Amino acid sequence: MASMNRRTMRRLGGLLVAAAFPFAGYCAVRAEQGLAAEGKEQPYVVEYYYKAKWGHADEFFALFKKNHYPVLKKEMELGRMLKVSMIAPRLHATEDGRWDYRVTIVFKNAAVANDNFDSAALIKQLYPDQETYKKEEQRRFEILDGHWDVPVKDVDLEAR
Repeated sequence: MASMNRRTMRRLGGLLVAAAFPFAGYCAVRAEQGLAAEGKEQPYVVEYYYKAKWGHADEFFALFKKNHYPVLKKEMELGRMLKVSMIAPRLHATEDGRWDYRVTIVFKNAAVANDNFDSAALIKQLYPDQETYKKEEQRRFEILDGHWDVPVKDVDLEAR
């Protein structure tokens, strides 16, 4: 190598870098595929927070249980969801941090959670009186002050 001039060394270095790029790209794609395959059948958890207008939390709960929970149960029967649960805080918080209900849905996997599943057929099956259903669902969202969705993941405290 001592006998090679700088121009030859640069050219050789350039060839090595050019040859390494496709390999690096291949490795990155394979790593992404590995992560996707690894997480493909992992449950995917989303928490849905609902903040009702003052004095309307009970009405929201009644409408949720009547019109939305049965749809979620059907999706569990189809195997899309593994678990649906709801909690409410025991005590109140400040108004800016207040929420009334947190619904946690454990989906079969991330693909199912993000597949834009159309529940219209289930809703028509469960609620033949679509006019009443639509009116009650509209009311359920009218009485909300806020609603937000938070996908969550477990953090392994022992791994760090």
